Amino acid sequence: MLPTDLTVSAVVARNEKYLIVEERSSGVVVITQPGGHIEAGESPEDAVVRETMEESGCLISVSGLLGVYLWIHPQTRQQFLRIAYTADLVTENHKLKLDNGIHAVHWYTVADIRHRKRECRSPVVLKCIDDYLAGKRQPASLLAGMMPVQKNVGAVLAHACLV
Repeated sequence: MLPTDLTVSAVVARNEKYLIVEERSSGVVVITQPGGHIEAGESPEDAVVRETMEESGCLISVSGLLGVYLWIHPQTRQQFLRIAYTADLVTENHKLKLDNGIHAVHWYTVADIRHRKRECRSPVVLKCIDDYLAGKRQPASLLAGMMPVQKNVGAVLAHACLV
């Protein structure tokens, strides 16, 4: 069995548009929320702020825990566990050199994202937007007893929404 891939992401809304990055994944250009892996000694909240800056040039302030999502790739059976946060935009730096593999940064409406559904990195992209729009949030204390989350993936999985 493959190990679970643990990531974080941010749902950032501005004027009814959402921050989306266009990136290359497995040789294909996909769209997704900014995010990535948690580094050693880093909290998930710190990781999502860092990853969002590296991928989009946007400084964010985490405002809440949206949820924990599990997606299993239908062909490879690889498990992807995503901790998704809601965040507010603080500033944008259009001159910042972005991570390798990032092709573009967009502010898309929900209709734009739905129109590009086949280009979403996974179904979790739209699930996070739908949950955000529905007002779903998790208590900030949900992950408190599971730090560092990299060593407690099983406990985090127990709270995940299967997508």
